[in-house]
Amino acid sequence: MKYDLNLLPVFLTLMEERNVTRAAARLGMTQPALSNALNRLRDTLRDPLFIRERYGMKPTQMAEELAPVIAAALASIDDVVRGQQDFDPHQATRLFTIAPNSYVEFVLMPEIVRRLRDQAPGIRVRLTPFGNDVIETGAMSGATDMVLGRIVDPPDNLVVQHLMNDGLACVVRIGHPEIRDSLSRQQYEGLKHVNVLPPGRMRIGLFQALGQQGLTRDVAVSVTHFLAVPEMIAVTDYCATLPSHICERLAQDPRLRVLPAPVDLGRFPVEMAWHVRYRHDPAHRWLRSLIVEVAKDIARPGPAAL
Repeated sequence: MKYDLNLLPVFLTLMEERNVTRAAARLGMTQPALSNALNRLRDTLRDPLFIRERYGMKPTQMAEELAPVIAAALASIDDVVRGQQDFDPHQATRLFTIAPNSYVEFVLMPEIVRRLRDQAPGIRVRLTPFGNDVIETGAMSGATDMVLGRIVDPPDNLVVQHLMNDGLACVVRIGHPEIRDSLSRQQYEGLKHVNVLPPGRMRIGLFQALGQQGLTRDVAVSVTHFLAVPEMIAVTDYCATLPSHICERLAQDPRLRVLPAPVDLGRFPVEMAWHVRYRHDPAHRWLRSLIVEVAKDIARPGPAAL
């Protein structure tokens, strides 16, 4: 029996998305083209593979059994092919799809892009949403080259590398009527707060640290991105608790004051994950090393910002 290898990434993407429209968008295909590919897969494998349900598509038993086998086979092929390729960053042309969480997008990505401009001008980067879960990023199928952020419960086909740690600090406005050069526990709990709401299962870190310290917050507003915080803090008497490297950037805003948290809230990890098929890909390895160096430079102790 002959197999069209081009259909296998379609199958893996459908396994992740459980939705033809979303899978087609991720693969850069039209919906009719993806539906046609699925029909060809069904004919070849003599199984429906996916059953339509009210809120998506449910894989059949055969699809569940095939998914890890196909993923491993594609990874092995990629290892052999990509491992034979030379990579010259100055001459290379390639598009990398990266799923950073909002922290990485704010703290690391600008420097990553600057270095790519200088060292590999033909490399393009497309950022895709981190989503509610690492599984939603497309990393499981390899459609997304890498995920950057806090990786919780990664699947077995992802390699995870630690990049750096960061702590937490507080931000209030200059001229705050109650806060001067320090912030006590009583003051912290008496203020209203702006909260950056992480998606889905990422609701750990600060939430966990506050609970461990028995510290409470009166949250007045929750936002979805760090970029929304400074404007809200600048015009209110609210407080925000943010990663220290973000606070370093905000300390440059003359409207804002950055202060140590009233108690030690610990540190949180920043990680990078990628599909096993990219282990020996020269271009991917080069980009990973660049990201590691950026993280090291940012995490390296410098002049105190607080």
